Amino acid sequence: MGENYIPLYRKYRPQKLEEIVGQEHIKQALTNAINLGKISHAYLFTGPRGTGKTSTARILAKSLNCVNGPTVSPCGKCASCVDITNTVPIDVIEIDAASNRKVEDAQNILEKIQYVPVNGKYKIYIIDEVHMLTNTAFNALLKTLEEPPKNVVFILATTESHKVLDTIKSRCQRFDFRRITTDDIAKHLRYIADKENINISDGALYSIAKNSAGGMRDSIALLDQVSILGESKEITEDDINNLLGRISFDILHEMAEYIIQSNAIDAVKILEKVYNSGNEPVQILTNLMYYFKNLLIVKNCDSKTVIDLTNLNEAQLKLLEEQKDSLETHQIVFLIEKTADYIKEIKMTTNQQMWLEVGIIDLANLTNNTKLLELQNRLQALEGGAVVQAPVRHIVPPIQQSSVSKPIPKPEPEPVKPPVTEHVEAADSKEPVETKKEDIKEEEFTPMPKAKMTDPSTDIRTLWSNLLSHIKSPSTQALLKLANPVKIAPDEVVITFKQAIFVKQANEGNKKTAIMEAADEMFSQKDTPVKIRTPQDGDVEIGKVAPQPQPKPVTPPEMRKTLAPKEPEITDKDIQEVEDVRQAEPEKKTEKQPEEPDFESDQSKMIKELFDGKYIN
Repeated sequence: MGENYIPLYRKYRPQKLEEIVGQEHIKQALTNAINLGKISHAYLFTGPRGTGKTSTARILAKSLNCVNGPTVSPCGKCASCVDITNTVPIDVIEIDAASNRKVEDAQNILEKIQYVPVNGKYKIYIIDEVHMLTNTAFNALLKTLEEPPKNVVFILATTESHKVLDTIKSRCQRFDFRRITTDDIAKHLRYIADKENINISDGALYSIAKNSAGGMRDSIALLDQVSILGESKEITEDDINNLLGRISFDILHEMAEYIIQSNAIDAVKILEKVYNSGNEPVQILTNLMYYFKNLLIVKNCDSKTVIDLTNLNEAQLKLLEEQKDSLETHQIVFLIEKTADYIKEIKMTTNQQMWLEVGIIDLANLTNNTKLLELQNRLQALEGGAVVQAPVRHIVPPIQQSSVSKPIPKPEPEPVKPPVTEHVEAADSKEPVETKKEDIKEEEFTPMPKAKMTDPSTDIRTLWSNLLSHIKSPSTQALLKLANPVKIAPDEVVITFKQAIFVKQANEGNKKTAIMEAADEMFSQKDTPVKIRTPQDGDVEIGKVAPQPQPKPVTPPEMRKTLAPKEPEITDKDIQEVEDVRQAEPEKKTEKQPEEPDFESDQSKMIKELFDGKYIN
């Protein structure tokens, strides 16, 4: 490098507020503050790198300390302006917080802050990357930032404002620097290229501007790097792509076309050519992902928005317009997501080339498999085909307040079969008798009993007994014996007491907790709601609910004799034993016999006469 050579990003650094590219809101605010004489004691400049934070801080320092100042147009020739341009730390001290972040460095600033300025009117401290200061260093500057000495101005610059303490930010006037637009960067690059006689095309300048991600310094540095290529020929977009390791639009278009057509073979051939040219796998997939992003924008946005977001020329936009109808929006989004996934995979693996080829083949196949029309055809085929349903398991709910069984469907009549003989035992004979089914009359069979209504009180009694069995506290069990359950279900358990004092005792922490734990264990869940209160209208007491009568089964006539209870048979031996007992007993005095009850049955009379018994009141 020659002794007098100055890099372009330093040579074309703005020296006045009007020379700052973009940031119109900040230029207007600082211009008004200087003209009105409303200079704050602390400023906080925050924003992405290369957007002009440090340059604006120096311009503000020049405007304040110029011999003609405060002015928005510093002369740049006085001693103060020259010192700021040459970074001579006399009245304007620039500090890098990344290397001076300790509390001792902050104390060193506080010791020198008392000295008056030498050449200018203000003593200005520009602290770059202020977020790197430690908390102790921040706390050391707090009081001084709030009430600094006269004619002292702090200008803090950072790219990560969220790391700056809120107590610091509240003491500063904050200015947020925005990313510079691609058009503004390209225009400023054209201005520098014309001043430096750099032979470069507009497409190449746009490629540089897009690669800078809104930072002017990075764009100027890249222009300075490619300027040596314009001695013999014009610098084109392909030269920028080769320098940055980017793939040209035409190659990306061809590869994307093969992927859309599900032509994995040709897509891999293009990939090998690009890879052998020296492009890294991550860079290849990144460029392909941005190509699909531009295709997504072209498909879903109007022409003006497309130009602003893609910065492509007319020929490139025409190719994307022709390609957008081959894919639907959800397919393009899917390709972008899968490309991003393979970028992450390649960054973590050691065999990057293999995963790059796998990714391209997978993208080509996924495009064919995710066509919406094909998915719809598959769905229609599944809905129209015979589907075998799995047997449904009927799960009985844990609690049924009332249930009615559905009537049993009447079976279809069976075909007539020849008569079948069966062996039927007669009621009074053990010998089998040959009978036919046709001879048995229909009314002799017992009809199937109908389903009866479930008694709610019976269910709740069972559930109440089950709940009490899960209570582990003896005192809680004893108290609940006085309670009446109203509802026991997984969604709520309601228990009532007639006396309010028992309600109060049951709602105490330990007892109610024991009831909740028992309900949780009973229903296999957590936090079962339990409500304990006094009785209300509509509550049913389980002790007063009368069970419904059950229907008696109908017995066939020929079985009634067999199933009838038999009276005990009295033999001669039993009578002789009774006579012997009567003769052995001494004669008793005759006592007045009580009146015989009028409800004695024939069987009881027989036993009384047999054993010479009597009724005792």
